[in-house]
Amino acid sequence: MQKKKRILLKIGSNTLTKETDNISRGKIEDIANQIAKLQDAYEFIIVSSGAIAVAKQFVKLESQREEVFVKQALASIGQPHLIRIYQEIFREYGLLSSQCLLSYSDFEKKESKTNIVNTINVLVNNNYIPIINENDTVATDEIKFGDNDKLGALTASLLDVDLFIIATNTNGIYTKDSIENKAPKTIETVSNLEALEKQVVNSKSSHGSGGMQSKIEAASVTKMANIETWIVNGLDDNFIINAMENNVSFTKIK
Repeated sequence: MQKKKRILLKIGSNTLTKETDNISRGKIEDIANQIAKLQDAYEFIIVSSGAIAVAKQFVKLESQREEVFVKQALASIGQPHLIRIYQEIFREYGLLSSQCLLSYSDFEKKESKTNIVNTINVLVNNNYIPIINENDTVATDEIKFGDNDKLGALTASLLDVDLFIIATNTNGIYTKDSIENKAPKTIETVSNLEALEKQVVNSKSSHGSGGMQSKIEAASVTKMANIETWIVNGLDDNFIINAMENNVSFTKIK
C-alpha cells in the first residue's frame, strides 16, 4: 500500500469566517468535503484559528484589564464551540477529528516535542484528524503576533509533513507594483524569500493577527525543513483541490 502524503493545513480566522463576524459552517463543510475526497492519497493535520471569533458571536466580556486578557478569556469560551462545530460537520463527511492545544514553549523542550509527534502520529494512524490551536488561555503569542502561521510552520516542521498549505484571504502573495496599481498579480513560484519580502505590503487581516509578513516568516521555517509552502485563497470553494490541479492562482514557496 502506498504511503499517504501528509498535509498540514493552516486556516486563519478570516478564512473560517469568510470575512464576516461569524464562523462559516459552509467553509468548514467545504474543507471536510475536500478532505473526504482526498483521504485515500493524503492525510491531514489542521491548525485552526477561530476560537476568539466564535466566542465574539455570542458573548461580550466586560473587563478593566488589558485587551490581551479579554482575548484569552474569549479564546477559552470559544475553543470548545469551535471544536464542536468541526466535529459535527466532519462527522457528516465520515471524518473523525480530535483537539490538540499547543504552546510555543512546547517546541522548545525535547520531551514535549517527542510527545507531540507520538500523539499526533497515533491519531493520524487511526484516521483521526488532529485540529490544533494555540493554548491561548496560557499563551499569548498567537493573539499578539501571528494568527497561528508560526504555530503551523513549527508543527509542519516537527511532523515532517510533505506540504504546508496556508489558507488565507488572497490569491497568494501579490507583487508590490500590482497592489499599488490596484490590479493584484500573484507571485506564483518563489525560492528566494529575501526577494519575496521586498514585495510584501504589510497589512493585518480583519479578524486575524497575521498578514503576509507572518506568512513569509512561517514559510522560512518550513523552507529550512525542506517543506514546500502554498499560500492559497481559502475563501474560494474547493481551494485545496483547485490548487493541486493548478486551476487557481496561488503562491508556491519551494
